[in-house]
Amino acid sequence: MPWLPELFSAPVLEQLQEKWDRELVTVPFFDGPMTGELDGLVQSFAGEPELHHPVRGRIRGVSAFTRFVVETRERLSRPNASVEDLEHVIRAARRGCGEVILHVEGGSGRVSLPVAIVAEKEPDGQIDELRLYFSSWPLTGRHANRPPLLQADPELRESDVVAEYQRALSAGDADAIVAAFEPDGYAREPAGGEHPHRGPDGLRAFYERLFANGGGIGLEHCAVTDDEHACALEYNVVRWGRTELPPQAGVAVYVRGESGKLAVARIYDDVDPPLASTT
Repeated sequence: MPWLPELFSAPVLEQLQEKWDRELVTVPFFDGPMTGELDGLVQSFAGEPELHHPVRGRIRGVSAFTRFVVETRERLSRPNASVEDLEHVIRAARRGCGEVILHVEGGSGRVSLPVAIVAEKEPDGQIDELRLYFSSWPLTGRHANRPPLLQADPELRESDVVAEYQRALSAGDADAIVAAFEPDGYAREPAGGEHPHRGPDGLRAFYERLFANGGGIGLEHCAVTDDEHACALEYNVVRWGRTELPPQAGVAVYVRGESGKLAVARIYDDVDPPLASTT
């Protein structure tokens, strides 16, 4: 997701079709800039292109968006750069969420950068705006705390195991969080890494470290994209244990397993942990 396939040339679509080997409902986010077909990207928006980037901030208008596309294409064309698409894309009526891992050069060599992309859409599929989420830590070795992109929605309610997880996260209840996962479920923190926190022991150790600052993590819930198999929750972090924080934007993707419990929790934010937390 999220570009409209009908806006790209036939040769480009044929190449993408061969790559994906399935019907192209939308053109994946990073495949779009790599086509070099700027008109198709711009015309995928209902109005002026608008994209919220963790480093660049708000990118709005054709000129700014064109510079972003050119820079993205140049970076992903470098030797050893690649895009690893995760299997699942969440699609709802007016919003979609995709996840990738970018393999690019960072400050300390080649890094693997988890990225989530949320698209707000019109009923006809055209894009209102795009929101990108990732942590700066793999690239720079430091966090770049990010102001809110969305306002809290007090009426927002998650369902089933996602709601159970959120209650346990806010309360700092590691046992309840472990109980929300399938036996082989895992959590991946924003910096990614080759070794996610898997299984009851790995999950308990991870969340106990998160809660070492005297309690749970408080989130303002802003938007939910849910297709019953997976759920993307956009939020603002406002509390970490006993430490109150200025609101900072993030998104987490929760994938349900066959049992209905969580198989995966993948987190995308750039919050600097309080000193008492060791992750």
